[in-house]
Amino acid sequence: MKFSVLTLFPDMFSPLKQSIIGKAIEDKKIELNLINIRDFSKDKHKKVDDTPYGGGAGMVMKADVVYDAYEHIKDEKAKVIFLSPQGKTLNQNKVKELATEEHIILLCGHYEGIDERALESIVTDYVAIGDYVLTGGELPAMVVIDSVSRLVPGVLNNDESAQTESFSDGLLEYPQYTRPANYKGMEVPEVLLSGHHGNIEKWRHEKSLERTKKYRPDLYEKYMAENNNNS
Repeated sequence: MKFSVLTLFPDMFSPLKQSIIGKAIEDKKIELNLINIRDFSKDKHKKVDDTPYGGGAGMVMKADVVYDAYEHIKDEKAKVIFLSPQGKTLNQNKVKELATEEHIILLCGHYEGIDERALESIVTDYVAIGDYVLTGGELPAMVVIDSVSRLVPGVLNNDESAQTESFSDGLLEYPQYTRPANYKGMEVPEVLLSGHHGNIEKWRHEKSLERTKKYRPDLYEKYMAENNNNS
């Protein structure tokens, strides 16, 4: 899996070189290619933006600079994602879909946005990570890279863990426990110590249902409706 990021601030992506994603990059399970959009400016001061036609506050990133940066790594088979609050909200189903791609190009906007002509020319998908506005697309791009990378075979030490996490089956994940069995008077549920795998799976499913109903009733109702229809 290859990620190419078009950004004005490539240094912001240094946290991805840590932990699981950093190890995956070292092991060449994923490839991270950072392209500085500013390198493609034709201005001697490396200017990448200008005032918007029609007036208004802020500055707009120039179409030619953005497009030239894209041309540097152009791949007709790649998904080109523009991180924008106007996009569809990222969810686990979208993450699973993106994990099947070989190459994802992430375009990070800044200021008041990017000249629409560049977006129309290169973008295939618009993605948001929530209904709020950030100063740029770098943090959402990192969220996409992290969430998608976890589903790439070999990235997680135990690939099975990705199949049992929250949202993997439409529910939130069940509670987790480890040693000691007694912590400040709080005991690990007895069923988890029983060694009876059938009872453990049943308990985990029940707890997933309880947790989802409490914290995400929208997901709970959707799950129940889908499973009642399938029963």
